[in-house]
Amino acid sequence: MGTMVDIETVDKPTETQSSDANQENGILECDEGNGKDESILGKVFDTPDDAYTFYNDYAFLHGFGIRIHHKYKNKTTNEHYRKIYVCDKEGFKRSNDNTSSGNEKKRRRDVRTGCKAMLWISKQKDGKWFVDIYNDTHNHGLSMTPTKVMKHRSHAKFHRSMECKSLMVELGQAGLRPCQIKKAINAMNTLNEANVTSKQCADVLSEQRKQYRGKEFYGLIKHFQDKALLDNDQYFAVDLGDDGCPRNIFWADGRSRDAYNKFGDVVVFDVTYMTNKFKMPFAPFVGVNHHGQSILFGGALLENEKEETFEWLFDHFLRCMFGNYPKAIITDQDKAIGNAVKKLFPDTRHRFCAWHIKKHELEHLRPYVARYSDFQESYREWVKSDTVEEFETRWEVIRGKYELESNCWVSEMYNQRIHWAKAFLKDTFFAGMTTSGRSESIHSFFDGYVNSRTMLNEFVLQYDKAVESRRAAEEDEDFKTMNSRAVLSSVHPIEAKAGECYTRKVFDIFKKEWMEATTNLTHETLRKSTEEIEYRVGQLNVDKTYWRIVSFRSLKQVHVTCSCAKYETYGILCKHSLYVMKKRHVETLPSHYILPRWTLSARYSVGNSSIRLEEMDNENGVSASTLWCVRLNFTKLIEQAKDSPLEIQKLNTLLISLLDNQVIRKKSKVFENTSQATSMGSSQVDMMPQLSVRDPLGPTNTKGRPKNATRLKSSLEVSKRRTCSYCQGLGHYVSSCSKRKIILHSLLVTGATARIRLFREDSTSSPCASSSTTIKCPSLLTN
Repeated sequence: MGTMVDIETVDKPTETQSSDANQENGILECDEGNGKDESILGKVFDTPDDAYTFYNDYAFLHGFGIRIHHKYKNKTTNEHYRKIYVCDKEGFKRSNDNTSSGNEKKRRRDVRTGCKAMLWISKQKDGKWFVDIYNDTHNHGLSMTPTKVMKHRSHAKFHRSMECKSLMVELGQAGLRPCQIKKAINAMNTLNEANVTSKQCADVLSEQRKQYRGKEFYGLIKHFQDKALLDNDQYFAVDLGDDGCPRNIFWADGRSRDAYNKFGDVVVFDVTYMTNKFKMPFAPFVGVNHHGQSILFGGALLENEKEETFEWLFDHFLRCMFGNYPKAIITDQDKAIGNAVKKLFPDTRHRFCAWHIKKHELEHLRPYVARYSDFQESYREWVKSDTVEEFETRWEVIRGKYELESNCWVSEMYNQRIHWAKAFLKDTFFAGMTTSGRSESIHSFFDGYVNSRTMLNEFVLQYDKAVESRRAAEEDEDFKTMNSRAVLSSVHPIEAKAGECYTRKVFDIFKKEWMEATTNLTHETLRKSTEEIEYRVGQLNVDKTYWRIVSFRSLKQVHVTCSCAKYETYGILCKHSLYVMKKRHVETLPSHYILPRWTLSARYSVGNSSIRLEEMDNENGVSASTLWCVRLNFTKLIEQAKDSPLEIQKLNTLLISLLDNQVIRKKSKVFENTSQATSMGSSQVDMMPQLSVRDPLGPTNTKGRPKNATRLKSSLEVSKRRTCSYCQGLGHYVSSCSKRKIILHSLLVTGATARIRLFREDSTSSPCASSSTTIKCPSLLTN
């Protein structure tokens, strides 16, 4: 039937285990005398796959695994005419001898033993396949325990099945890691199938990602374009280089833009180090909603952290948000971000993150704390100054007392005091935020979903999951607020009014202040006139220097201010103001002290209320925000009228009439081609026509880029584990200990040495005899 094939014979390896021991371990030695089976030799199969399945099932029952060894093709027709299936222990592993070059590599344990078991199939003229050579001789132990047999690769088929692969891909797209996918699949797996491993899950995900290799950026743009078909208000902008590689990407959906109109008074911006395959920094714009929850206004992937990059990003953020500047923005103390904020957000109050400042405090104040025992207390009093006058006065004191240089960190912080000092920020609303922790919470959400191998098109999908998660939590709080009533601690109408207006979470904050005001505070009158009364309010067990100054006026309407500035910065009246209002017999909570952003009316809704143009700033021109609101009203009208053909007909007639009027109006004046693409369009890509889009050439290098997916650990966190073995100090090791270096230097200068006498207690030497040697002290001269 074909060409004769010689089978190379290999000597059988020496057995090191007795048959009795093998039987006890579930291993059966195969007898070479039973190496032929006439029922298998000459067996006919329709396809080679049928033959493989048959031989694999046979191998499972007899305790070994198989693999495909070789395939023979006809050079003329390019069709297979012979295939060889062998035992998975056939042959020997190739050894690459690199010992001569000195690059010896660690070899894995040998698995193959040169087993002779095989099954050859050949193709007949009728297209069927038959077994023409068969050998069942094994030179190794056979595992008869099913759980052990399933460990062979040919029998571990479950992870290669379509249903298992599809499930792995779906779980991977949901953000699960291979180790988590393994646990989920094995929990659903039956006892008849072998458990999948993390390596198998990672291989399947890697194979699935190959289809996007070199096309990740194209998939990212396609994702946004597909979303734009469902969301007319979707906005995204892409900055491309001359070679077609993406440099910066910014995006925001319609609901995020709507949320910015309500909660965009305070924005937290932080370049969190979310890694992806190209290590592009992720920069989210985060705010706080009416429940005090974090919300996402938009996201960006940046090429670097240079000033021009942030300028591009802030410019598109303003275009996306209809040119409305945030009233306040919180960022870390980065010069590039600060310059971009100053240029693009000139009227926005810029605040540095308090967490980053405290981190730098421990780094830069340590020398002063070690030198002056009272420095830390003086510094704290200076930072916590209530007024600008106190702040400036205390600065002059500590600058002269502790001899602060003009170029030291404390002096530099003084020069930037308007960005972080409490006394300079008491007049600005920050929604109770002092740090960029909102961005850190978004960062922690992504930490379980992305890693250094996450592709760009996958990253934006995980962003959408983060947004949906936040919105689900917001809707849950909306329901809890609407479906419950506030529990009051008193019968006072002020508290009752707050319980009706505020959301559940915000009322809990107000209730805390109210209970303090009604139980723990007292006062003394400082000044009284017909128009205004001034009090000093505080607790009896607290020094009066820490009491707050509250002024109260009630001519046309109630007006109360407190030196703690809680209402100005948080939007909720403080306990000191509530105490005075209760004392002055104010009957209810004034409406001008209830911010709409903290009420349920600020929730997202596709309701029936329309946006009126007279409620917006409408000067000589038509703003992008006005056009956006008009389009929203038009969309709502269509949604409400679509169930009635008559109403739709009326609407169409009205629109035709309005369009005719516009044609007449346009003919009477010079046509001006004013493009409103930034407000009406959903996307823009900054690139030249006919320019091909390609993936980034490689990972970007940015300041502070970590090797893993988490943010960089600060020196504050690292120093907790660094202890000097010489002086027992924190924050350094013995190699950099300044005290050790000083002592070492003095010893070297004076030539001091330690003499150690070594007494030899030999039987031949006298007790008085001794030998001495001079050695340098190892505790001082190491390193």
